[in-house]
Parts: sequence; structure tokens; C-alpha cells
Amino acid sequence: MTSAHVDPARWLRRLHPAAEHAVRLVCLPHAGGSASFFFPMSKALAPAVQVLAVQYPGRQDRRREANVTDLHLLADQVYAALVAAPPGPLALFGHSLGAVVAFEVALRMRAAGRPDPIRLFASGRRAPSRYRDEWVHLAGDDEIVERLRGLSGTRADALADPELVRLSLPAVRADYQAVETYRHRPDAVLDCPVTVLTGADDPVVSADEADDWRRHSTGEVDVRTFPGGHFFLVDHAPAIIELLRELADTPVRE
Repeated sequence: MTSAHVDPARWLRRLHPAAEHAVRLVCLPHAGGSASFFFPMSKALAPAVQVLAVQYPGRQDRRREANVTDLHLLADQVYAALVAAPPGPLALFGHSLGAVVAFEVALRMRAAGRPDPIRLFASGRRAPSRYRDEWVHLAGDDEIVERLRGLSGTRADALADPELVRLSLPAVRADYQAVETYRHRPDAVLDCPVTVLTGADDPVVSADEADDWRRHSTGEVDVRTFPGGHFFLVDHAPAIIELLRELADTPVRE
């Protein structure tokens, strides 16, 4: 996949204006998530940090486009969108599914000889080499809705609306298929620093699984644990915003 095949405006959403030379923070959402999930983060970080939120196909204004069920293909397309966008230093932030996509995008940047991300923030996801026997994408609709309800990442009123559920489930199912069938390449290792963010009570990421991110970069890997479950980043938004705001003072090489 080359940049000629991808329109960055379809993939990357600039949610708030930022300073001309602000570091870009490319944010990749969780399974079933959309670019708008990062609106509060973008608002809090502007104008010092420019948030570019990724919009996957199959949801919101891209709902008529085919969902992507292969995580490597999804990473190819996100990478192509970044290549086609204006150049400049950037960091990557991914939550859950988005953390693995961000990891794969960073690998593609390195393989192409492009500058490494300033930092990769891997939130709410076990290390790429850690797998569980999960097949949520093959479950019935009711079971998937219960899964979403248990993770507390989707508004209760949205899950109670049959029409909203009907419209959103294809994207959710496709995202779960992408992450559940993903397998990393054992020889592919990053060189950039990585900050791992995890919830102490996250049912899908153990402390050991989070710590294993250290195996995936030769750079510094910092693991930070917060109280809470899978969507700890919502409850602890102020602390995470302060952490991300440090990007504005990070020395970078053009």
C-alpha cells in the first residue's frame, strides 16, 4: 500500500487548531471506537500538541466504507495516510486495538527508513507477543453487546438503543476480528521509547502482559499502572493529559 492510494483527510481528523510547529500526536481508537473518542484529549492538549485522531472505515462519516478485518492491512492504510500527510515529528497513541495498530505503524515507519516516532503510547493492551484464546468476533450480537457493557467503553444509552447497536456492531465485530487474528512478527522490534498505560483491574490485560511490551523495543519502555479497568484513561484523563503534554517539550530531530 503506497501513499498514492490513501487520502489522509479521510483517515486523519484534526479536531482542534494548534501552534504551527506543534508536535503531532496521532491517536488510534479501540475496537468499535472512532476519532471523536479523542475530542476531549485534543481540546485539553491544544494548542501545544496537535492531536490527529484516526478514523477507521465503517463508522460515523465512513460508515458506508468496508470494514477492515486484517490488522496488518489496517496498519498499512494508516501508515500510508501518515506518509501522504505533511511531514514532521509525531508520537503515536493507541488504546486497546489502537495500541497494536500504532505498534505496527511504527514498525512500518522504521522499515521505510523514516524517523521513528518520538514516543509510542500503548494504552489498555497486552504486548503484541501475548495472545489469548479469544473469539469475540464469532459471538452472537447479544454476547458482543454484553462484552462492550462489561468493558464500560460504550455509553449505556447507546447500548440500549437497538438501532444504534445495529449500526455499530459490524464495525465492532470487524475490529475484534482484526485484533483477535493478529500475530506479530517475532523479528520486528522498535527502537523508539514506549510508554505503556494499563489499568490495575483491566480484565483483558494483566500486569505481566503489560510488562512484556519491554520485549518489543530496544528503547526505554516505561509501564504506568492506573486504578481502574479497561477504560481507566477516561477516569484518569487529567493525569494522562499531563503526561502527554510533556510532548510539547520533547527535543526532536527533523
